[in-house]
Amino acid sequence: PWPKRSLPPQRLTPPTQPDPNSVRESENAVVLESGRRSGRGLSARLRTRRLEGPPPPLHQRVLVHRFPMSEQQRLFADEPVEWELDDAEERLVATVLFPRGPAAEFDYIVPDRWRGVIQPGQRVRVPFGKSDRTVVAYCLRVTSKAVGRKPLKSIEGLVDREPLLSPAMVRLTQWMALHYLAPLGQVFETVVPAGVRQQAGTRKTVLLSLAPNAKELLRDLKLKEKQLQIAKKLFGDPPPMTAQQWARLCGCTPAPIQTLRKHGLLVTAEARIRTREHDEAPVAQRANLVLNPDQQAALDAILRQLNSREHRTVLLHGITGSGKTEVYIRAIQEVVRFGRQAIVLVPEISLTPQTKHRFRERFEEVAVLHSHLTDSERHWHWQRIAEGRVPVVVGARSAVFAPTPHLGLIVMDEEHEGSFKQDSTPRYHARDVALERARDEGVPLVLGSATPSLESFLRAQRGEYDLVELPRRVEGRPLPDVVTVDLRVDFVDKLSRGALSRQLAIAMNQALEQGGQVILLLNRRGFSTHIQCPACGSVLQCPHCEIALTHHVADQIALCHYCDYQIPAPAKCPECTFPGIRYGGFGTQKLEHEVRARFPRFRCLRMDTDSMQSHGSHEKALEQFRAGDVRILLGTQMIAKGLDFPNVSLVGVVNADTALHLPDFRAAERTFQLLVQVAGRTGRGERGGRVLIQTFNPDHPAIQAAVRHDYQTFAAGELPIREALGYPPYGAMARLVVRGPREKQAEAFAQQLAAEIQMAFTARSVAARTLGPAPAPIAKLRDNYRFHVQFQSLDANGLRAAISGATSGAKPPDDVQWIIDIDPIDML
Repeated sequence: PWPKRSLPPQRLTPPTQPDPNSVRESENAVVLESGRRSGRGLSARLRTRRLEGPPPPLHQRVLVHRFPMSEQQRLFADEPVEWELDDAEERLVATVLFPRGPAAEFDYIVPDRWRGVIQPGQRVRVPFGKSDRTVVAYCLRVTSKAVGRKPLKSIEGLVDREPLLSPAMVRLTQWMALHYLAPLGQVFETVVPAGVRQQAGTRKTVLLSLAPNAKELLRDLKLKEKQLQIAKKLFGDPPPMTAQQWARLCGCTPAPIQTLRKHGLLVTAEARIRTREHDEAPVAQRANLVLNPDQQAALDAILRQLNSREHRTVLLHGITGSGKTEVYIRAIQEVVRFGRQAIVLVPEISLTPQTKHRFRERFEEVAVLHSHLTDSERHWHWQRIAEGRVPVVVGARSAVFAPTPHLGLIVMDEEHEGSFKQDSTPRYHARDVALERARDEGVPLVLGSATPSLESFLRAQRGEYDLVELPRRVEGRPLPDVVTVDLRVDFVDKLSRGALSRQLAIAMNQALEQGGQVILLLNRRGFSTHIQCPACGSVLQCPHCEIALTHHVADQIALCHYCDYQIPAPAKCPECTFPGIRYGGFGTQKLEHEVRARFPRFRCLRMDTDSMQSHGSHEKALEQFRAGDVRILLGTQMIAKGLDFPNVSLVGVVNADTALHLPDFRAAERTFQLLVQVAGRTGRGERGGRVLIQTFNPDHPAIQAAVRHDYQTFAAGELPIREALGYPPYGAMARLVVRGPREKQAEAFAQQLAAEIQMAFTARSVAARTLGPAPAPIAKLRDNYRFHVQFQSLDANGLRAAISGATSGAKPPDDVQWIIDIDPIDML
């Protein structure tokens, strides 16, 4: 018999039938070459060896006599059976995922030259598919594993020198993918801005630096006197620079620098440099304000959580004008004092410049992140934040992903705002993401609002959050008086056919004559909200969305606010050619025309999506109003919250009912929040203030609570309704939306998915309610018919798991698309 060999313990794996032609004899064993490719040729070998001890299980046995055998093997075929073992090779493997395409994870061999270089959060170039086309992928993890006989390809190159995401941020993206049922690669693309991925504002160049052996070379080289003088200047340990920068440093032309480079005194390296900086003018620093007892108590509560070095969420419920921002600033000062960083989230772009200015008055370095930045600006801010050079980051919802290496605190102002919810995949809510990030990194989260979301308020009531209240305004200023104007009376008595009632017009005139400023809120864009023929009754609709077109008088067009379809504003009915076509309803453009006509002596400014499109337009508009150049500011909800103008003595709500009767269970809550927030824009100075709310529903509970600034009464009336119906915050919710160009096909697929999800609920014993499928409130959008299904359950984890399992392999018909929205905000 063959001599026995002493072998170390090995892991037994199920074998694979090798190619008979690959068998060759060895002196002591039969060596079987596997045909597996690992990107660099043949690797793992299978060795047939004699083992001692009990035989392995049957499924792991491979009898030698099944393969071609030599005479010596046949001679000893009756000896104790020999087994084949997979001597799997340990390799360094990077698990990657793609931002687009398949959602699965893929393993690639890490070449030796990139060991210790490739890290999670870094982008790499890998071959993919049968054609081995090169694509960019994100590295999720790097591990050493036995690759066995599975063919693996190798990574071809690196895209980033350093990871774009820290390990903590990689964990956050994984949580987002699980919670919102989104592809992980797509989450990575959302977290890292496009300007950062494209390295906007930089260019590739060649940098020169001193060679490590420059001094030895200098002794051996025979340089001219001028070159020698220049060379001696280079030994001051300067950073790598371009040839032109070296020449300026030495006070010479680039020619001597190139000569020193040829001699090897200077070595080259390719790098990216910034093409321009975005430095801002310094702001005069301001001393801290004196805190009142309520503010000091709130600050102490936050500092206790900071000093505990553990995560805790604090809900700061402060009425409008109670000084919440000063509490935020003082807490962040404590964070910065210990070398940490803070993120401040605000809901609207219009709030970002004001908030940024307030923080720049207290902190020398403040970064800002929002959607109106150019790619170059965003990349510049991102780099400064990642390098730890900026202690305070201010921005809209995407700022929750700021790459702060030393995070110490997250503050979310106006946490109730729906704009914190993303309306495309991944459909995340910045409040929940901030909560998960703060929990994972062990830092406090402060949620601030005068009208907290019912979700946050209930968690505070249950003790999950620490509730801190600011019940009084700073300096003891009273809340403004709020009066409702019943539009039913004006309509019946025909006292007014404009947007402004007689009472509101009189109040505006008084405020302006006394030197005050006025804010008017109308949450409708455009001039006329609909165009209708009184003769035949037809309404001008978008052919792609079946939604009434809005008249924009500046461009004389009828525009769809959903798909941007537009036509010239018609002078007569397109259906019956009646010349008396009627432009009805009020938008901010019509309101602006009426205000200019009725108050020609006072300058008026409109702030809405149409007028605030250019870069820096928000800052310019608010600065004009702050300086008093503009006396009347009107606009949509972007002017309703967070703004602080002491000279505003009157706020008018032109129509409080615009969102009150929408098919959305949050309609009353949103109306209450909007009215309280806009009412808080007045009465912040010595003049005091008052609010007039025009409505056709003055007795509605939400409007009555807003008139009294009474959040507790509103919550006490609304929460029992939510609990009885199983709506958030008592239950979890998900919304399925299916859309397609063929109505019956989209409806059929919606019914199929809904049935499969319902079966998954039953299989997993998840108690859930399914509503639908039914046509969505906006039944047709961009030539697609829309059907939605609503799922509710008290078991949030079970709800997500069942939906994920039921839809993971869903294959819709051609042209049909579907989305799942976890914790939906928009129900239209």
